[in-house]
Amino acid sequence: MASADERRRDPEPSALERLLELVPLEGPGEAEAEGRRKKEHPPLIREVPVLVLISLVVALVIKSLLVQAFFIPSSSMEPTLMPGDRVLVNKLAYRFGDVGRGDVVVFENPDPAFLPDRNILGSVFHWLGEGLGFAQPEDEDLIKRVIGVAGETVEIRDRTVYVDGQPLGEPYLTRDARAAMGDYGPVTVPEGMLFVLGDNRGNSADSRAIGFVPEDRVVGRAFVIIWPPSDVGGLG
Repeated sequence: MASADERRRDPEPSALERLLELVPLEGPGEAEAEGRRKKEHPPLIREVPVLVLISLVVALVIKSLLVQAFFIPSSSMEPTLMPGDRVLVNKLAYRFGDVGRGDVVVFENPDPAFLPDRNILGSVFHWLGEGLGFAQPEDEDLIKRVIGVAGETVEIRDRTVYVDGQPLGEPYLTRDARAAMGDYGPVTVPEGMLFVLGDNRGNSADSRAIGFVPEDRVVGRAFVIIWPPSDVGGLG
């Protein structure tokens, strides 16, 4: 049995000291630390699909509800819009206001051409590309300028457009475009309809050929050119 002096020299460890003996003093091993870092900061490659999916959803929502880019496929709106130009179309413009004379509008083709067969994935990518302005709409939509609204009488004579008997000032027309206008009308625009013309009057399939355009087929108002950079600017 140990004497009192020995017990004083070698006291029994306290409960705290025994607990500390069970806990390693050095930090986690290198492998464990690396594992924790990977969990806290996953590799970027794992985040890319999520970012792509989010971007796709945002693009689809914007295209469906707010703004759509439109590819100019023909010369019918020259010189205002040239083939290959891209414009932004405000799809909410006429939910809070009326269509106005002089507006440049995109509308569904009343007589759409035959569209190529595509599988579901191909259709989605084409639809998205069209909405972003990278794909030609293949005559699904047309873009023209509004000349007459419901109740107005439109007539073309002597190379001048008349609305309700008054000559329409059209500073966007070239001399050649005016010279190409033959006599037309008069016609009165029915309720819920629009009379539209292309700015290139000698080369435009507009209301002179396709008839009146139903207002409910208007996609929106083109308000700005976004491509090419040299032509960026608003559409009056």
